[in-house]
Amino acid sequence: MAESASAVGPSGRADPDTAAVDRDATYRKIALRVMPLLVVCYVVSFIDRTNIGIAQEGLKRDLDFGPAVYGLGVTLFFVGFILFEVPSNALLGRIGARKTLVRIMSSWGVVTIATMFVQNEWTFYLARFLLGVTEAGFFPGALYFLSCWFPSARRTRMTAIFFVGVPISGMLGSLVSGGIMHVFGGVAGLADWQWLFLIEGIPPILLALAVLRWLVDEPGQAKWLTPAQRAAVRADLEADQQCKGEQTGHGRGGLLIALRDKKVWVLGLCACGAYTLANAVSFWTPRIISEAGVGDVLDLGLFSALPPLLGVLVMLAVGRHSDRTLERRWHAATSWLIAAAAMVAISFAGQNVLLVVVLLAVLAAAHYSGLTVFYSIPSIYLSDRAAVAGIAVVTSMGSFAAAASPALLGFIQSATGSLALGLQFSALIVLLAVVLLLFGVKASDLNENR
Repeated sequence: MAESASAVGPSGRADPDTAAVDRDATYRKIALRVMPLLVVCYVVSFIDRTNIGIAQEGLKRDLDFGPAVYGLGVTLFFVGFILFEVPSNALLGRIGARKTLVRIMSSWGVVTIATMFVQNEWTFYLARFLLGVTEAGFFPGALYFLSCWFPSARRTRMTAIFFVGVPISGMLGSLVSGGIMHVFGGVAGLADWQWLFLIEGIPPILLALAVLRWLVDEPGQAKWLTPAQRAAVRADLEADQQCKGEQTGHGRGGLLIALRDKKVWVLGLCACGAYTLANAVSFWTPRIISEAGVGDVLDLGLFSALPPLLGVLVMLAVGRHSDRTLERRWHAATSWLIAAAAMVAISFAGQNVLLVVVLLAVLAAAHYSGLTVFYSIPSIYLSDRAAVAGIAVVTSMGSFAAAASPALLGFIQSATGSLALGLQFSALIVLLAVVLLLFGVKASDLNENR
Protein backbone atom coordinates (compact mmCIF):
# COMPACT_ATOMS: atom_id res chain seq x y z
CA MET A 1 0.00 0.00 0.00
CA ALA A 2 1.44 3.37 -0.96
CA GLU A 3 2.54 5.55 1.90
CA SER A 4 0.77 8.88 2.00
CA ALA A 5 1.44 9.93 5.56
CA SER A 6 1.33 13.65 6.04
CA ALA A 7 4.36 15.71 6.87
CA VAL A 8 4.36 16.70 10.51
CA GLY A 9 5.64 20.10 11.55
CA PRO A 10 7.08 21.27 14.85
CA SER A 11 3.61 21.68 16.30
CA GLY A 12 2.80 18.04 15.59
CA ARG A 13 0.05 18.99 13.12
CA ALA A 14 -0.12 17.61 9.60
CA ASP A 15 0.73 19.94 6.76
CA PRO A 16 -2.43 20.06 4.63
CA ASP A 17 -0.41 20.94 1.49
CA THR A 18 1.55 17.68 1.60
CA ALA A 19 -0.85 15.30 3.34
CA ALA A 20 -2.30 13.93 0.09
CA VAL A 21 1.07 13.33 -1.61
CA ASP A 22 1.90 9.70 -2.31
CA ARG A 23 5.32 9.49 -0.62
CA ASP A 24 6.25 6.10 -2.09
CA ALA A 25 5.55 7.27 -5.64
CA THR A 26 7.42 10.53 -5.05
CA TYR A 27 10.59 8.92 -3.72
CA ARG A 28 10.43 6.21 -6.35
CA LYS A 29 10.35 8.97 -8.97
CA ILE A 30 13.37 10.63 -7.35
CA ALA A 31 15.25 7.34 -7.13
CA LEU A 32 14.66 6.59 -10.82
CA ARG A 33 15.98 10.04 -11.67
CA VAL A 34 18.99 10.09 -9.36
CA MET A 35 20.21 6.57 -8.60
CA PRO A 36 21.05 5.12 -12.06
CA LEU A 37 23.41 8.00 -12.85
CA LEU A 38 25.04 7.94 -9.41
CA VAL A 39 25.58 4.18 -9.58
CA VAL A 40 27.16 4.48 -13.05
CA CYS A 41 29.45 7.24 -11.74
CA TYR A 42 30.47 5.02 -8.81
CA VAL A 43 31.14 2.09 -11.15
CA VAL A 44 33.37 4.24 -13.35
CA SER A 45 35.23 5.63 -10.32
CA PHE A 46 36.16 2.12 -9.20
CA ILE A 47 37.13 1.05 -12.72
CA ASP A 48 39.49 4.00 -13.08
CA ARG A 49 40.86 3.37 -9.60
CA THR A 50 41.55 -0.32 -10.12
CA ASN A 51 42.26 -0.67 -13.85
CA ILE A 52 45.99 -0.84 -13.16
CA GLY A 53 45.25 -4.36 -11.90
CA ILE A 54 44.82 -5.33 -15.56
CA ALA A 55 47.32 -2.76 -16.90
CA GLN A 56 50.14 -3.97 -14.64
CA GLU A 57 51.05 -6.81 -17.01
CA GLY A 58 51.62 -4.32 -19.82
CA LEU A 59 53.46 -1.93 -17.53
CA LYS A 60 55.70 -4.76 -16.41
CA ARG A 61 56.42 -5.73 -20.01
CA ASP A 62 57.09 -2.23 -21.37
CA LEU A 63 58.39 -0.28 -18.36
CA ASP A 64 59.75 -3.11 -16.20
CA PHE A 65 57.44 -2.32 -13.27
CA GLY A 66 57.73 -5.04 -10.66
CA PRO A 67 55.29 -5.85 -7.83
CA ALA A 68 56.91 -3.32 -5.48
CA VAL A 69 56.42 -0.47 -7.98
CA TYR A 70 52.84 -1.53 -8.57
CA GLY A 71 52.11 -1.83 -4.84
CA LEU A 72 53.59 1.61 -4.10
CA GLY A 73 51.57 3.09 -6.95
CA VAL A 74 48.38 1.72 -5.42
CA THR A 75 49.43 3.10 -2.05
CA LEU A 76 50.12 6.59 -3.41
CA PHE A 77 46.58 6.75 -4.75
CA PHE A 78 45.31 6.42 -1.19
CA VAL A 79 47.87 8.94 0.11
CA GLY A 80 46.45 11.57 -2.23
CA PHE A 81 42.95 10.40 -1.38
CA ILE A 82 43.48 10.78 2.38
CA LEU A 83 45.27 14.13 2.21
CA PHE A 84 42.60 15.80 0.10
CA GLU A 85 39.44 14.15 1.44
CA VAL A 86 38.78 16.89 4.02
CA PRO A 87 39.61 19.86 1.72
CA SER A 88 37.35 18.38 -0.95
CA ASN A 89 34.50 18.07 1.53
CA ALA A 90 35.06 21.64 2.72
CA LEU A 91 34.70 22.85 -0.87
CA LEU A 92 31.51 20.80 -1.18
CA GLY A 93 29.89 22.99 1.46
CA ARG A 94 30.64 26.08 -0.62
CA ILE A 95 29.71 25.06 -4.15
CA GLY A 96 27.18 22.29 -3.53
CA ALA A 97 27.16 18.55 -4.15
CA ARG A 98 26.34 18.62 -7.87
CA LYS A 99 29.20 20.95 -8.84
CA THR A 100 31.52 19.03 -6.53
CA LEU A 101 30.74 15.76 -8.29
CA VAL A 102 31.24 17.46 -11.67
CA ARG A 103 34.61 18.87 -10.57
CA ILE A 104 35.80 15.53 -9.19
CA MET A 105 34.74 13.37 -12.15
CA SER A 106 36.07 15.66 -14.86
CA SER A 107 39.42 16.08 -13.11
CA TRP A 108 39.95 12.36 -12.46
CA GLY A 109 39.06 11.67 -16.09
CA VAL A 110 41.82 14.03 -17.23
CA VAL A 111 44.33 12.38 -14.87
CA THR A 112 43.35 8.91 -16.09
CA ILE A 113 43.96 9.93 -19.70
CA ALA A 114 47.28 11.54 -18.73
CA THR A 115 48.41 8.22 -17.20
CA MET A 116 48.94 6.90 -20.73
CA PHE A 117 52.03 9.12 -20.92
CA VAL A 118 53.90 7.65 -17.93
CA GLN A 119 57.47 6.76 -18.86
CA ASN A 120 59.03 5.55 -15.63
CA GLU A 121 58.16 4.70 -12.06
CA TRP A 122 58.28 8.34 -10.89
CA THR A 123 55.76 9.57 -13.44
CA PHE A 124 53.65 6.51 -12.57
CA TYR A 125 53.77 7.44 -8.88
CA LEU A 126 52.79 11.03 -9.70
CA ALA A 127 49.87 9.89 -11.84
CA ARG A 128 48.54 7.60 -9.10
CA PHE A 129 48.92 10.28 -6.44
CA LEU A 130 47.06 12.83 -8.59
CA LEU A 131 44.29 10.32 -9.27
CA GLY A 132 43.78 10.01 -5.51
CA VAL A 133 43.81 13.79 -5.14
CA THR A 134 41.21 14.33 -7.84
CA GLU A 135 38.93 11.48 -6.75
CA ALA A 136 38.97 12.52 -3.07
CA GLY A 137 35.53 13.49 -1.86
CA PHE A 138 33.47 11.60 -4.42
CA PHE A 139 32.10 8.99 -2.02
CA PRO A 140 31.11 11.38 0.81
CA GLY A 141 29.90 13.87 -1.81
CA ALA A 142 27.56 11.26 -3.28
CA LEU A 143 26.28 10.30 0.18
CA TYR A 144 25.72 13.96 1.02
CA PHE A 145 23.82 14.33 -2.26
CA LEU A 146 21.54 11.46 -1.23
CA SER A 147 20.92 13.17 2.12
CA CYS A 148 19.62 16.20 0.21
CA TRP A 149 16.91 14.07 -1.40
CA PHE A 150 16.02 11.21 0.93
CA PRO A 151 15.13 11.41 4.64
CA SER A 152 17.07 9.07 6.90
CA ALA A 153 14.26 6.47 7.01
CA ARG A 154 14.64 5.96 3.25
CA ARG A 155 18.32 6.72 2.78
CA THR A 156 19.72 3.33 3.81
CA ARG A 157 17.96 1.64 0.91
CA MET A 158 19.43 4.15 -1.51
CA THR A 159 22.89 3.76 0.00
CA ALA A 160 22.65 0.00 -0.47
CA ILE A 161 21.77 0.50 -4.14
CA PHE A 162 24.73 2.87 -4.44
CA PHE A 163 27.07 0.24 -2.98
CA VAL A 164 26.07 -2.23 -5.69
CA GLY A 165 28.36 -0.18 -7.91
CA VAL A 166 31.40 -1.76 -6.23
CA PRO A 167 30.87 -5.38 -7.34
CA ILE A 168 29.47 -4.25 -10.69
CA SER A 169 32.69 -2.32 -11.29
CA GLY A 170 34.71 -5.40 -10.41
CA MET A 171 32.66 -7.47 -12.82
CA LEU A 172 32.57 -5.03 -15.75
CA GLY A 173 35.93 -3.39 -15.15
CA SER A 174 37.97 -6.51 -15.70
CA LEU A 175 36.03 -7.46 -18.83
CA VAL A 176 36.17 -3.97 -20.33
CA SER A 177 39.80 -3.35 -19.43
CA GLY A 178 40.92 -6.76 -20.67
CA GLY A 179 38.91 -6.29 -23.86
CA ILE A 180 40.39 -2.86 -24.55
CA MET A 181 43.95 -4.12 -24.13
CA HIS A 182 43.26 -7.18 -26.28
CA VAL A 183 41.61 -5.27 -29.15
CA PHE A 184 43.56 -2.01 -29.24
CA GLY A 185 47.07 -3.11 -28.27
CA GLY A 186 49.51 -1.79 -30.89
CA VAL A 187 46.93 0.29 -32.79
CA ALA A 188 48.35 3.68 -33.87
CA GLY A 189 51.63 2.77 -32.22
CA LEU A 190 50.17 2.84 -28.70
CA ALA A 191 50.64 0.04 -26.19
CA ASP A 192 47.63 -1.86 -24.88
CA TRP A 193 47.86 -0.18 -21.45
CA GLN A 194 48.02 3.28 -23.06
CA TRP A 195 44.76 2.61 -24.89
CA LEU A 196 43.28 1.40 -21.60
CA PHE A 197 43.92 4.70 -19.81
CA LEU A 198 42.93 6.79 -22.83
CA ILE A 199 39.59 5.10 -23.39
CA GLU A 200 38.65 4.70 -19.71
CA GLY A 201 39.44 8.35 -18.96
CA ILE A 202 36.70 9.57 -21.29
CA PRO A 203 33.54 8.24 -19.49
CA PRO A 204 34.00 10.26 -16.25
CA ILE A 205 34.27 13.47 -18.29
CA LEU A 206 31.08 12.65 -20.17
CA LEU A 207 29.35 11.64 -16.92
CA ALA A 208 30.35 14.96 -15.36
CA LEU A 209 28.46 16.71 -18.16
CA ALA A 210 25.49 14.38 -17.58
CA VAL A 211 25.44 15.19 -13.85
CA LEU A 212 25.60 18.91 -14.62
CA ARG A 213 22.64 18.66 -16.99
CA TRP A 214 20.50 15.94 -15.39
CA LEU A 215 20.76 16.52 -11.64
CA VAL A 216 20.03 19.47 -9.36
CA ASP A 217 21.18 20.08 -5.80
CA GLU A 218 17.90 19.89 -3.92
CA PRO A 219 14.18 19.13 -4.42
CA GLY A 220 13.18 22.78 -4.64
CA GLN A 221 15.05 23.01 -7.97
CA ALA A 222 13.49 19.83 -9.43
CA LYS A 223 11.08 20.94 -12.16
CA TRP A 224 10.30 17.28 -12.85
CA LEU A 225 8.50 17.08 -9.48
CA THR A 226 5.11 18.64 -8.96
CA PRO A 227 4.89 21.60 -6.53
CA ALA A 228 3.13 19.34 -4.03
CA GLN A 229 5.83 16.69 -4.30
CA ARG A 230 8.59 19.28 -3.83
CA ALA A 231 6.82 20.61 -0.76
CA ALA A 232 6.37 17.10 0.64
CA VAL A 233 10.03 16.19 0.24
CA ARG A 234 11.14 19.49 1.77
CA ALA A 235 8.79 18.90 4.70
CA ASP A 236 10.20 15.41 5.24
CA LEU A 237 13.79 16.64 5.10
CA GLU A 238 13.06 19.54 7.45
CA ALA A 239 11.40 17.20 9.94
CA ASP A 240 14.41 14.90 9.61
CA GLN A 241 16.79 17.81 10.20
CA GLN A 242 14.82 18.98 13.23
CA CYS A 243 15.13 15.49 14.70
CA LYS A 244 18.86 15.56 14.09
CA GLY A 245 19.15 18.93 15.75
CA GLU A 246 17.29 17.73 18.82
CA GLN A 247 19.47 14.63 19.08
CA THR A 248 22.93 15.95 18.33
CA GLY A 249 22.95 19.70 18.54
CA HIS A 250 23.99 22.02 15.75
CA GLY A 251 27.14 22.97 13.89
CA ARG A 252 30.01 20.68 14.74
CA GLY A 253 28.20 18.76 17.42
CA GLY A 254 27.99 15.63 15.32
CA LEU A 255 31.73 15.55 14.72
CA LEU A 256 32.50 16.07 18.40
CA ILE A 257 30.08 13.32 19.41
CA ALA A 258 31.68 10.94 16.90
CA LEU A 259 35.24 11.76 17.97
CA ARG A 260 34.43 11.32 21.65
CA ASP A 261 32.82 7.93 21.14
CA LYS A 262 35.24 5.03 21.67
CA LYS A 263 33.16 2.72 19.50
CA VAL A 264 33.72 4.99 16.49
CA TRP A 265 37.45 4.39 16.90
CA VAL A 266 36.84 0.66 17.32
CA LEU A 267 34.87 0.67 14.08
CA GLY A 268 37.70 2.64 12.45
CA LEU A 269 40.15 -0.10 13.39
CA CYS A 270 37.72 -2.69 12.03
CA ALA A 271 37.64 -0.69 8.79
CA CYS A 272 41.38 -1.30 8.48
CA GLY A 273 40.58 -4.99 8.13
CA ALA A 274 37.74 -4.25 5.70
CA TYR A 275 39.97 -2.11 3.48
CA THR A 276 42.81 -4.62 3.58
CA LEU A 277 40.29 -7.16 2.31
CA ALA A 278 38.98 -4.71 -0.28
CA ASN A 279 42.44 -4.22 -1.72
CA ALA A 280 42.98 -7.96 -2.00
CA VAL A 281 39.78 -8.20 -4.05
CA SER A 282 40.07 -5.01 -6.11
CA PHE A 283 43.77 -4.75 -6.88
CA TRP A 284 45.29 -8.22 -6.52
CA THR A 285 42.71 -10.48 -8.17
CA PRO A 286 44.29 -10.14 -11.66
CA ARG A 287 47.77 -10.79 -10.23
CA ILE A 288 46.56 -13.87 -8.35
CA ILE A 289 44.93 -15.26 -11.50
CA SER A 290 48.01 -14.43 -13.53
CA GLU A 291 50.23 -16.32 -11.09
CA ALA A 292 47.86 -19.29 -11.42
CA GLY A 293 48.94 -19.53 -15.05
CA VAL A 294 46.57 -17.24 -17.03
CA GLY A 295 48.65 -15.05 -19.35
CA ASP A 296 46.35 -13.68 -22.08
CA VAL A 297 44.88 -10.27 -21.07
CA LEU A 298 41.44 -11.16 -22.46
CA ASP A 299 41.32 -14.38 -20.44
CA LEU A 300 42.68 -12.49 -17.46
CA GLY A 301 39.86 -9.97 -17.72
CA LEU A 302 37.26 -12.71 -18.11
CA PHE A 303 38.44 -14.73 -15.12
CA SER A 304 38.77 -11.54 -13.03
CA ALA A 305 35.14 -10.65 -13.80
CA LEU A 306 33.69 -13.93 -12.50
CA PRO A 307 34.23 -13.43 -8.73
CA PRO A 308 32.29 -10.11 -8.50
CA LEU A 309 29.34 -11.73 -10.30
CA LEU A 310 28.81 -14.08 -7.37
CA GLY A 311 29.60 -11.20 -5.04
CA VAL A 312 26.61 -9.15 -6.22
CA LEU A 313 24.14 -11.99 -5.65
CA VAL A 314 25.46 -12.98 -2.23
CA MET A 315 25.75 -9.36 -1.08
CA LEU A 316 22.08 -8.69 -1.83
CA ALA A 317 21.02 -11.91 -0.10
CA VAL A 318 23.12 -11.28 3.02
CA GLY A 319 22.00 -7.66 3.21
CA ARG A 320 18.36 -8.66 2.95
CA HIS A 321 18.78 -11.32 5.64
CA SER A 322 20.56 -8.84 7.90
CA ASP A 323 17.69 -6.36 7.50
CA ARG A 324 15.08 -9.06 8.10
CA THR A 325 16.74 -10.29 11.30
CA LEU A 326 18.04 -6.84 12.37
CA GLU A 327 21.39 -8.47 13.15
CA ARG A 328 24.60 -6.80 11.99
CA ARG A 329 27.66 -7.87 13.98
CA TRP A 330 27.63 -11.58 13.19
CA HIS A 331 26.65 -11.02 9.56
CA ALA A 332 29.73 -8.85 9.06
CA ALA A 333 32.00 -11.00 11.25
CA THR A 334 30.99 -14.27 9.59
CA SER A 335 31.52 -12.76 6.14
CA TRP A 336 35.01 -11.62 7.15
CA LEU A 337 35.87 -15.00 8.65
CA ILE A 338 34.95 -16.70 5.38
CA ALA A 339 37.00 -14.13 3.47
CA ALA A 340 40.05 -14.72 5.68
CA ALA A 341 39.75 -18.46 5.19
CA ALA A 342 39.50 -17.97 1.41
CA MET A 343 42.66 -15.84 1.35
CA VAL A 344 44.61 -18.49 3.24
CA ALA A 345 43.27 -21.18 0.91
CA ILE A 346 44.28 -19.15 -2.16
CA SER A 347 47.83 -18.91 -0.81
CA PHE A 348 48.04 -22.74 -1.01
CA ALA A 349 46.09 -23.20 -4.27
CA GLY A 350 49.13 -23.03 -6.53
CA GLN A 351 48.42 -22.98 -10.28
CA ASN A 352 45.03 -24.65 -10.17
CA VAL A 353 43.15 -21.96 -12.12
CA LEU A 354 39.66 -23.35 -11.47
CA LEU A 355 40.26 -23.63 -7.72
CA VAL A 356 41.79 -20.14 -7.59
CA VAL A 357 38.83 -18.57 -9.40
CA VAL A 358 36.32 -20.39 -7.13
CA LEU A 359 38.18 -19.22 -4.02
CA LEU A 360 38.35 -15.68 -5.39
CA ALA A 361 34.58 -15.81 -5.95
CA VAL A 362 34.09 -16.84 -2.31
CA LEU A 363 36.48 -14.08 -1.25
CA ALA A 364 34.63 -11.44 -3.29
CA ALA A 365 31.20 -12.54 -2.05
CA ALA A 366 32.34 -12.48 1.57
CA HIS A 367 34.03 -9.09 1.13
CA TYR A 368 31.04 -7.35 -0.46
CA SER A 369 28.63 -8.87 2.07
CA GLY A 370 30.74 -7.89 5.05
CA LEU A 371 31.38 -4.36 3.77
CA THR A 372 27.71 -3.63 3.12
CA VAL A 373 26.59 -4.80 6.56
CA PHE A 374 29.57 -3.21 8.32
CA TYR A 375 28.83 0.24 6.92
CA SER A 376 25.27 0.04 8.22
CA ILE A 377 26.58 -0.15 11.81
CA PRO A 378 27.75 3.48 12.29
CA SER A 379 24.46 4.91 11.04
CA ILE A 380 22.52 2.52 13.30
CA TYR A 381 24.65 3.21 16.35
CA LEU A 382 24.99 6.99 15.95
CA SER A 383 22.29 9.59 15.47
CA ASP A 384 22.02 10.94 11.94
CA ARG A 385 24.25 14.01 12.21
CA ALA A 386 26.90 12.17 14.21
CA ALA A 387 26.69 9.24 11.77
CA VAL A 388 27.90 11.42 8.89
CA ALA A 389 30.99 12.44 10.84
CA GLY A 390 31.40 8.96 12.28
CA ILE A 391 31.40 7.33 8.84
CA ALA A 392 33.99 9.90 7.72
CA VAL A 393 36.24 9.00 10.68
CA VAL A 394 35.79 5.27 10.08
CA THR A 395 36.48 5.63 6.36
CA SER A 396 39.58 7.77 6.95
CA MET A 397 41.04 5.23 9.35
CA GLY A 398 40.34 2.41 6.94
CA SER A 399 42.01 4.39 4.16
CA PHE A 400 45.30 4.29 6.04
CA ALA A 401 45.22 0.50 5.79
CA ALA A 402 44.20 0.84 2.16
CA ALA A 403 47.28 2.98 1.61
CA ALA A 404 49.70 0.66 3.42
CA SER A 405 48.56 -2.84 2.46
CA PRO A 406 49.17 -2.72 -1.33
CA ALA A 407 52.77 -1.59 -0.88
CA LEU A 408 53.26 -4.21 1.83
CA LEU A 409 51.92 -6.99 -0.40
CA GLY A 410 54.05 -5.74 -3.27
CA PHE A 411 57.23 -5.77 -1.20
CA ILE A 412 56.40 -9.20 0.22
CA GLN A 413 55.93 -10.57 -3.29
CA SER A 414 59.21 -9.01 -4.41
CA ALA A 415 61.04 -10.54 -1.45
CA THR A 416 59.46 -14.01 -1.59
CA GLY A 417 58.51 -14.31 -5.26
CA SER A 418 54.92 -15.11 -4.30
CA LEU A 419 51.77 -13.46 -2.93
CA ALA A 420 51.16 -16.34 -0.50
CA LEU A 421 52.72 -14.76 2.59
CA GLY A 422 51.07 -11.42 1.83
CA LEU A 423 47.64 -13.05 1.59
CA GLN A 424 48.19 -14.86 4.87
CA PHE A 425 49.25 -11.64 6.57
CA SER A 426 46.16 -9.88 5.17
CA ALA A 427 43.97 -12.69 6.52
CA LEU A 428 45.45 -12.13 9.97
CA ILE A 429 44.52 -8.42 9.83
CA VAL A 430 40.95 -9.37 8.87
CA LEU A 431 40.76 -11.82 11.80
CA LEU A 432 41.85 -9.05 14.17
CA ALA A 433 39.06 -6.88 12.77
CA VAL A 434 36.54 -9.65 13.51
CA VAL A 435 37.70 -9.85 17.12
CA LEU A 436 37.50 -6.05 17.52
CA LEU A 437 34.00 -5.94 16.04
CA LEU A 438 32.56 -8.72 18.21
CA PHE A 439 34.17 -7.59 21.47
CA GLY A 440 34.24 -3.82 20.86
CA VAL A 441 30.62 -3.42 19.73
CA LYS A 442 27.88 -5.11 21.73
CA ALA A 443 24.58 -6.30 20.33
CA SER A 444 22.82 -3.98 22.79
CA ASP A 445 24.51 -1.01 21.10
CA LEU A 446 22.59 -1.70 17.89
CA ASN A 447 18.99 -1.59 18.97
CA GLU A 448 16.69 -1.13 15.98
CA ASN A 449 12.96 -0.83 15.58
CA ARG A 450 11.11 -2.45 12.70
